[in-house]
Amino acid sequence: MDLTSLRTFRVVARHEHISRAAAELRIAQPAVSRTIARLEAELGVLLFDRQGRAIRLNRYGAALLRRVERALGELDDARRELADAAGLDQGRVVVAAETLLTLSSLLSAFRAAHPGVEIRLHQSTAAVMRRQLAAREVDFCVASQPLGGSGLRSVVLMEEDVLLAVPAGHPLAGRGRVGLADVVDEPFVTTRTGHWQRELLDRLFAAAGRTPVITCEGDEPAATQFLIGAGLGIGLIPALARNETAEAPVHWLRLDVPGCRRTLSLVRRADTYVSEAERRFEEAAAAHFADRGTPLTE
Repeated sequence: MDLTSLRTFRVVARHEHISRAAAELRIAQPAVSRTIARLEAELGVLLFDRQGRAIRLNRYGAALLRRVERALGELDDARRELADAAGLDQGRVVVAAETLLTLSSLLSAFRAAHPGVEIRLHQSTAAVMRRQLAAREVDFCVASQPLGGSGLRSVVLMEEDVLLAVPAGHPLAGRGRVGLADVVDEPFVTTRTGHWQRELLDRLFAAAGRTPVITCEGDEPAATQFLIGAGLGIGLIPALARNETAEAPVHWLRLDVPGCRRTLSLVRRADTYVSEAERRFEEAAAAHFADRGTPLTE
């Protein structure tokens, strides 16, 4: 079992789809199929159940995948540890976040301080982040909701109020705060299920026995404020975004409902080697957000 075969198997097992795995690996589909066939012949068992073109990881494949994930993870850790031991001020940091806008100023400062470190980014929901961490596809997740699962280490970067944004000229625009009863029939601009804004909105309404009226939903949280400014509805926006996208024509109110806050956390696996590049990134993230999570003053 050579490393190329094991890495190919891991990708095929994640996708349970030969052509998608081939696209990720950037090799021809027949080559992927031949690699899996050789691996199965060497092990003496089928790793996938096949029905036409569809494949599903079976119990033998699942058992192998657990071992392969650990083995390849150890090799990746060894590579990073040896690079650190050689004194290389380089390395790579892979980060996932629900919206990349949150990371823009942090990454600008980090790249200026450590130009030799390669940064790779993923925009992911919480469910995808959990899978990416489990598969060691990312080093860090910047998450606005608990990721759950064992073997994860989470550090709180900041806590902040989540505000209610309404378009200019909206009947509520002149008020400093409103209750949930004031907005239960208002159309909301929000994200799709799985993003933290939607999870918070649904949770706040469910506590009052209501369901929010959704007029617009999408996968880019940073666009919500601009869609509100365009008059499509009202929405929940973290206080931090009020300063980072101040040009959107909206008015800010406090939604007087318990728990209308966001906790931003940096999450990583607890069982992996922390490279020098990753350590520096974690320190930079903690320092960057340290003074940003203050409650809204009135």
